[in-house]
Amino acid sequence: MANGNAGSIRAVILAAFALCIAAAEPAHAQFLFWPQSQSWWGKHAPFRHKPYHRPKKPRLAKPAPAPDAPKGPLQIIVSIADQRVSVYDDGALIARSAVSTGVPRHPTPTGVFSVIGKKRWHRSNLYSNAPMPYMQRITWSGIALHEGVVPRYPASHGCIRLKKDFAVRLWHLTRRGTRVIIAANDTQPVDIPNPRLIAAKPKAVSGSLESRVADADNTIMAAAAVYPPSTPDADAQQATELAAPGSARAAVAPRKPVPISVFVSRKLSRLFVRQAFTPLFDSPITIQHPEEPLGTHVFTAMRGEDEGAVRWTVISMPEKFPRTAHASKGRQPGNQIVETAPAPSSPDKANAALDRIEIPPDVIERIAERLTPGSSFIVSDYGISRETGHDTDFIVVMP
Repeated sequence: MANGNAGSIRAVILAAFALCIAAAEPAHAQFLFWPQSQSWWGKHAPFRHKPYHRPKKPRLAKPAPAPDAPKGPLQIIVSIADQRVSVYDDGALIARSAVSTGVPRHPTPTGVFSVIGKKRWHRSNLYSNAPMPYMQRITWSGIALHEGVVPRYPASHGCIRLKKDFAVRLWHLTRRGTRVIIAANDTQPVDIPNPRLIAAKPKAVSGSLESRVADADNTIMAAAAVYPPSTPDADAQQATELAAPGSARAAVAPRKPVPISVFVSRKLSRLFVRQAFTPLFDSPITIQHPEEPLGTHVFTAMRGEDEGAVRWTVISMPEKFPRTAHASKGRQPGNQIVETAPAPSSPDKANAALDRIEIPPDVIERIAERLTPGSSFIVSDYGISRETGHDTDFIVVMP
């Protein structure tokens, strides 16, 4: 009897154990085939933070790479006959591009100019509010260099249109006061060692503190007059930043001197001097054989090898416009201008003009004291143009 009970108990235990194993098998299968993306914790899994990804910053358009700073004075020469602009730095050619100048009804004036205002985005106040991006004004009457359509023949209302990439780079390279020469034919600067050209007077470093402070203040005021942006959004990076009140007097920090411009007029037998677009003084001069033309020549002082010294280059202007088909009648689409290298320039005419000009010694002394690299000496048969006025350098408009 006891054995029978023991057997019954054993059978019950085995049956219960078998039921437990059978109940456990489905759960074991679910764990083995759990999706890889879920946790074995099931619905009661603990909260997991999703990985944080920083939002990507919007990609801005890459600005045009800024050109290298000029080594010396910049000179921009526009040839109407070739419909081409050339840029010279310290007397050496650094860039050249096609342009489109004015049609016969609205011709581009030839002569000697300079950049007197800049604006990145401008619209014409003369011609239907036309866009003039990267505008560089050279006269207050409306002539400027700016980005535009360049079909390789005259097509503008008098402005000089530039290709987009060239206009952008040129806009960033220049500053107010950069010399611009518009000529009938192409020309180029050449060195001219002439003893009649004024030499820079060595700048004295000694002197009382009061005089040095006064010179610093004068330089600050001159720089502020010549280099401020002409419009609110003009090249702000080129605006002269004046030091805080008292700091200039405390440190008397050296500042870059402001070049001067000298204009000699055969018509008026007079010499005029400007600095920072502001008249300084004028004086009568003597010109030998005043009835004979001198021509128009732009002499520019470049930095010399010795400290404080200058060397001179000259650009002689062609006097008469070549009445070629593409210059007088305008170019038609499809007839492209063939680019040619500018004819080698000679300083002979410029030397001959200098030899006929006699400047009083005291005037030479006053000019020498202010002469720095970047200064110019302009000789012309013409008088002061009506375009020369407030906030401009000397402007010579050739008939």
